[in-house]
Amino acid sequence: MQPFVPASWIRDRDAAVVDVRERWEYDSIGHLPGAVNVPFDAFRSDEGEAGKLPPRADWEALLSEAGIDADAEIVAYDDTQGVFAARFVVTALLLGHDHEKLHVLDGDFSSWQREHGTTTDAVDPDPASYESDPDAETPLVGFETVRELLPAVEAGEVTLVDTREEWEFAEGHLPGAVQLDWRELVHEETRGVRPAAELRELLEARGIVPGKRTLLYCNTARRVSHTYLVLRQLGYEAVELYEGSLTEWEARGGELVTE
Repeated sequence: MQPFVPASWIRDRDAAVVDVRERWEYDSIGHLPGAVNVPFDAFRSDEGEAGKLPPRADWEALLSEAGIDADAEIVAYDDTQGVFAARFVVTALLLGHDHEKLHVLDGDFSSWQREHGTTTDAVDPDPASYESDPDAETPLVGFETVRELLPAVEAGEVTLVDTREEWEFAEGHLPGAVQLDWRELVHEETRGVRPAAELRELLEARGIVPGKRTLLYCNTARRVSHTYLVLRQLGYEAVELYEGSLTEWEARGGELVTE
């Protein structure tokens, strides 16, 4: 799996390029040549499959309108170091798109335009007929699974990772969780993910190691999407996403601790 791809990858592939910024940014500031606009708010929902996933029918309609087929290779980008683009990619993954065909631009719009051209030309894709796969195996886990695994977390058999900021973690987190702000995984200058050696050192210092079952959560499943893709890029296999995250956990009376 290659979640993060460089600019050269986009130039060399016949892929559907998706810009998840707001429409005014896409139209006024410019976008990558050929990119279609699917704003972040268009694929977020409070009434979807789980957590913030959109209803499956809405997702299929959205991608069909954007001219994206179910077998398309997709690369998404934003202008926020990849976190919103990662959410688009993980949404596609959780709704059944082939994970090998899902990618995020390593960097973002700002890093792209330093060396590559952009355009404000309108893109009018031919409509497609996107069909998701409701039977696809995904890394999604729910409230009950997380609660049942808490003893294993406390015993050190499972790693539970909170991808929010340190102050958020201090105000309350799931028992046994370790804190890893997703922004620690990105490089401020390149705006992409940090070198693999640096990432491995950082993760292992927090006890987030390959080979151990790892569960990720944040508040509304946006930040975990980026961290999930980073771990998969590094070869971590047993990584799962608690889509409901802290929003659902608190709503259902899950225990929070401050130590």
